[in-house]
Amino acid sequence: MKINKAFYAAGLLVAAVSSVDAQSVYPGVCEEKFKVEVKVPLAAESFDLRDVRLLPGRFRDNLVRDSAWMVSIGTDRLLHSFRTTAGVYAGREGGYMTVKKLGGWESLDCELRGHTTGHLLSAFALMYAATGSEVFKQKSDSLVTGLAEVQAAFGNGYLSAFPEELINRNIRATTVWAPWYTLHKIFSGLIDQYLYTGNTQALEVACRMGDWAYAKLKPLSEETRRKMIRNEFGGVNESFYNLYALTGDERYRWLARFFYHNEVIDPLKAQQDDLGTKHTNTFIPKVLAEARNYELTGEADSKTLSEFFWHTMVSRHTFAPGCSSDKEHYFDPAEFTKHISGYTGETCCTYNMLKLSRHLFCWDALPEVADYYERALYNHILGQQDPATGMVCYFLPLQSGAHKVYSTPENSFWCCVGSGFENHAKYAEAIYYHAPEALFVNLFIPSEVTWKEKGLKLRQETDFPDGETTSLTLSLAAPSRFALKLRYPSWCRGIRVTVNGKAVRLKASPGEYVSLERQWKDGDRVEMTMPMRLTLERTPDGTDRGAVFYGPVLLAGELGTAGIQTPAPYSNPQLYNDYYTYDFHIPAGLDYSLDWDEARPERSLQRIGNGLEFVTSDGRKVRPLYDLHRQRYVVYWDVKSVKK
Repeated sequence: MKINKAFYAAGLLVAAVSSVDAQSVYPGVCEEKFKVEVKVPLAAESFDLRDVRLLPGRFRDNLVRDSAWMVSIGTDRLLHSFRTTAGVYAGREGGYMTVKKLGGWESLDCELRGHTTGHLLSAFALMYAATGSEVFKQKSDSLVTGLAEVQAAFGNGYLSAFPEELINRNIRATTVWAPWYTLHKIFSGLIDQYLYTGNTQALEVACRMGDWAYAKLKPLSEETRRKMIRNEFGGVNESFYNLYALTGDERYRWLARFFYHNEVIDPLKAQQDDLGTKHTNTFIPKVLAEARNYELTGEADSKTLSEFFWHTMVSRHTFAPGCSSDKEHYFDPAEFTKHISGYTGETCCTYNMLKLSRHLFCWDALPEVADYYERALYNHILGQQDPATGMVCYFLPLQSGAHKVYSTPENSFWCCVGSGFENHAKYAEAIYYHAPEALFVNLFIPSEVTWKEKGLKLRQETDFPDGETTSLTLSLAAPSRFALKLRYPSWCRGIRVTVNGKAVRLKASPGEYVSLERQWKDGDRVEMTMPMRLTLERTPDGTDRGAVFYGPVLLAGELGTAGIQTPAPYSNPQLYNDYYTYDFHIPAGLDYSLDWDEARPERSLQRIGNGLEFVTSDGRKVRPLYDLHRQRYVVYWDVKSVKK
């Protein structure tokens, strides 16, 4: 698929407005909308997404492509299955047959239909906050209005694109895909609409859904509860905690705790790495709910288990790009190499791990959490999107000789398409954080942040990671004293910092923060240079396989295009699980070997040009994994240690 003119016009609109001053676009802030305050101390807080703007660069390019695809999907198409189920087509001009139906997971015979509409409610809200473009507010408002009409037709507060009987099947513990998972996306999208666009109707619709859920679930026995929550329910309990925080209504907190999954969470409370072969993305959202519970109640167990889970995931269950899972499931880390397959790295898992990382960073402002966020953002999320079409991947295949398999614009709508809409809309949310007297710079992405309380606008200009330097220019209405905290990445050695051209003597070490506390004035300029080097990360199970990094960037070897479908590759739109059934047809005889000089790695890979292109000692090209599209690659090399 080529991006047509109308499709791309929406993206150009984003580019045109994304430099608008956030204060002139948005009324108010989100904080006063919450009736229940956070009960725990926070070491850092996120900036409102509307206060950060991406500047031209790779990340904003992805955002523009994402926005174009989002806007191209008609509101009537997103509402079609909802209206069909509720029977609200009577009297509509053109009638039922004029709507072009969505396919894949949004087709009328799929039990997850409606989840994409929920994701897009969130994505439109995030994109509105991230850009200020009214097109996203208009799309949002029309969707919310349409959903309110559908809810009114159901008459009891229920709202979905599938009939309530799917919920009844779940309660009876009979076979059904994941109805509460889909409702979670709708709840989350409506809440985001309220928070980021100020749409009060969205909150009203979400509360009526919550009232329906309370009436439905309150009479159930404990035995029934335990049976029904064995079915995947996403993070619907997180949404109920958020609804409780927004309203103060204790019924919504009861609903959140109704979905407490004892079999999953209790072992984490006991510090047991009891992940087995469970479905990974069924697991992570349940921990996100516990993280939110900790913030709203101060229950220490929820914090402890969330941190234990995060460290367990990152240290034992994560591949080199920062992603996890093989065919969506956990596996024994002692058999790590066995699971380097064509079906690794479900994108939704990384999406949720980044959400969890943001919670943890706010609690304790640990640089190691920011290090992981950077790894997963650059090496998985950034490269999930095909730059030629804007389509996205379900898996990040790590099998040597495999290639990325993208969605289709009409006939996929997998879960990772839904989370993908959100991923590329919210790049700006984790670049900066703040404390009362400190500003954290965690990521090195061209951007501008407004810190209203300090009368500060900080502009970050960089071509990182192609270059090693980032420049920060401060614009202040009046001199102000605070600490500028620059992340000293764990992958870096010998960082250099200047303030207004003068070198700063540093006390920090890799994996810490460089803290520059002073009276800042308008026009002050900070430059930070982070020398990057080649490193080899071997698989944790002791084999001779390894992945190569340059600084934080995962490199991959080019292996050509032989046997790849033309012109895409796109997956088979006739199948819901085509990402599982895809045959990579890997040619025999591809070379996955790499001679590695541990003492002098630059002899193993020589950098050529000004970008991040390298060549092996025998002439094969190596580039960042996020840049490799529509061709085969190798990430985990067969490593042979050599001395030259």
